[in-house]
Amino acid sequence: MPVLPTTSHAATEYAVRPPEFSRAERVRVLTLTAAGSVVIGYAAVAALLALVSSTAAHAAFSTTGVLAAAAPGWLAAHHVPLRFDGGQLGVLPLLPTALVMLLVHRAAASAADRLGLFEPLQARAVVLGIAGAHATVGGLIAFLMGDEGEGVRATPAVAFFGCAAVSGVAALSGVAQRCGLVDLLFERVDPVARRGLRAAALGLSALVAAGALMFAVGLLVSWSTTSLLFDGTVGTGLGLFLLCLAYLPNALVGAVSFVVGSGFSIGVVQVGPLSSTGGPVPAVPLLAALPEQHVAVLPLVLILPGAVGVLVGWSLRDAAGRPAARARAVLVAAVASAVVVLVLAAVAGGALGGGVFNPVTIPAGLLALLTFGWVLVPGGIVAWFAGPKAGAEVEPDSGTAAAVVEPDADSDSDEPADEDLPEPVAEEDEPEAEDDADSDSEDDLDDDPEDHPDGDLTGESDDPEDLDDESDPDFVDEEDLDDYFDRDADDEAVTTDPDAHPDTDTDTESEEDLPGKRD
Repeated sequence: MPVLPTTSHAATEYAVRPPEFSRAERVRVLTLTAAGSVVIGYAAVAALLALVSSTAAHAAFSTTGVLAAAAPGWLAAHHVPLRFDGGQLGVLPLLPTALVMLLVHRAAASAADRLGLFEPLQARAVVLGIAGAHATVGGLIAFLMGDEGEGVRATPAVAFFGCAAVSGVAALSGVAQRCGLVDLLFERVDPVARRGLRAAALGLSALVAAGALMFAVGLLVSWSTTSLLFDGTVGTGLGLFLLCLAYLPNALVGAVSFVVGSGFSIGVVQVGPLSSTGGPVPAVPLLAALPEQHVAVLPLVLILPGAVGVLVGWSLRDAAGRPAARARAVLVAAVASAVVVLVLAAVAGGALGGGVFNPVTIPAGLLALLTFGWVLVPGGIVAWFAGPKAGAEVEPDSGTAAAVVEPDADSDSDEPADEDLPEPVAEEDEPEAEDDADSDSEDDLDDDPEDHPDGDLTGESDDPEDLDDESDPDFVDEEDLDDYFDRDADDEAVTTDPDAHPDTDTDTESEEDLPGKRD
């Protein structure tokens, strides 16, 4: 039977090709998409600054000033470090970056849908177009701000590649599903590794939930300090609220680092579950959750990452039948989790001016190493012993069992089987059965050409009168049949599948019912 080529899910879902666009139309769509993502992002930053400046006390609001101030804000949203006279602002808020990436993601997905893209190579135009536009605008803004001088500054090269990286990753995520990149990736990964990646997502979600829980507990314990920091005018309170909201993802990454055991530091202040060092911190309500001194019960939070590892191992207990394969799935989950927290910790910290609060550090390497261990050790133990035993039989799927028990009757083989017996042809005195045999002879008659070199018994139907003629190619001689049944036991085995020959009523028939055995 011919083998059909495999196709990805995206190719199946979008099997109908959309109408072809002209080159000019494609360029127009890509240009509007790239420029639109830049303009909308810049306008969103300007609108936010306008809201803050309009509500702040003793602030002079002007449209020109807001648009000019939005330029470094747009770079900060693309996670480009900014410099000023007092030092460098490297610890940038992650929420604006996430919103910019979401905007670019939606723009890229919309462009792919509009152009009807469905192949992996077609994603290049969208990704390169958006990344190139953001990189060009970012480098131009940094160049106009100047690398030297007064005020806020940025390095053009850093701005160029930083904006390209952020927007490029977001655009790639937008077209990955539409163009089949996700399916192409998972087709190259075995099922055990795929289970490990899903378990890594589960473990990371559990770690973030544990960090958020500890962060919420810290805010509740220090709620009096938190509410005191919000006292003031409406504009000041709104500005602090937006600042806390922008840095909330950074705080969650720090909380995850605290739960895992690596902790974090702000200047001379070091916070961890095993040891803490006090000192001055910025007057930001988010930082009110920090413990003022080390508490004896803080090491108990290390139970949480251990529970996360157990959860990962339990989710992989049935990933494979062999314990070694399940351990490999846990290893994949541990590596994937470590890589994700490494990236998050690297972008969540950075320089904070040049004073006592500098720098804000989340030890990325230590966090990744501890996360790897917390997932691998408890998860590996649980997955190894909680799953099926090494020698346990795995029940086959229903589809596989059906394929083994009931072979395909319509499948064609290159070589006929030696054990196939010629199907009986109806007797001469039963014309109705004879007509049925003639009509189905092409499907029901099958014999080995090596056993009957004098004639071909397949694919041809003759009249009953012709079967007695020795010159007819379908003539069956009695001596040939006797030799056929006197073979060795292995060659004489007869296997007749009722599903393969639905027109026959019996599996075997006597020798006297076969053609050529007439009185």
